[in-house]
Amino acid sequence: MRKVIVAGNWKMNKTPREAIELIETLKPLVSEREDVEVVFCPPFISLMVAVEAVKGTNIKIGAQNMYFEENGAYTGEVAPDMIAECGVEYVILGHSERRQYFGETDESINKKVKKAFEHGLKPIICVGETLEQREQGITEDLVRLQTKIALKDISKEDAKKAVFAYEPVWAIGTGKTATSVQAEEVCAAIRRVLSEIYDEETAGEIRIQYGGSVNAGNAAELFAMPNIDGGLVGGASLKADFAKIVNY
Repeated sequence: MRKVIVAGNWKMNKTPREAIELIETLKPLVSEREDVEVVFCPPFISLMVAVEAVKGTNIKIGAQNMYFEENGAYTGEVAPDMIAECGVEYVILGHSERRQYFGETDESINKKVKKAFEHGLKPIICVGETLEQREQGITEDLVRLQTKIALKDISKEDAKKAVFAYEPVWAIGTGKTATSVQAEEVCAAIRRVLSEIYDEETAGEIRIQYGGSVNAGNAAELFAMPNIDGGLVGGASLKADFAKIVNY
């Protein structure tokens, strides 16, 4: 039985002080759900204070990105061992905003996935299509390709630790949400390609989230779908209502 995972991607929001305030607000609201894995993903600058703030709770901390080199002349980048040493467990890789604004490619995301596993980090691997690609009828083809390249040369033992997040680009921050049926169709397609890469048992162990304007009103219906194992939540993770998603 796959454990539901609800992760909050705070994006470029919350100073360290504000991060602690939000965590202290949310802790008593989500700490009772032992059947849901809760992850907060604040900006780099708040990782260490966030790890300290959640000690003794069931809440995990994740980073929003990392680079695929160990060190060097890469101004502004953060290496995998730097975030691992902060005490984080997860790292979001391949978010559509990273692909769109910073030119990340499927190949660079694969490099990051490999480095994440090397440093004991669990990647949350984002895949998804634009509105134009959906209208062209290539959603499944695109998501299959993104999934296959992300997992190139990744063992099934490592793959089982990964989380996939299906995030239709047209639903991120727009208030639009894929219907539960649309989301389930794509998450099921991701699971099918995972079974092709590895086997059905491995595919059955990997968790797949839906992300894209997830909120307290639609979480229960989305998470009830057989191939949706939780959500990667953006704007709604920045307020107390996030607890309602966790407690769907």
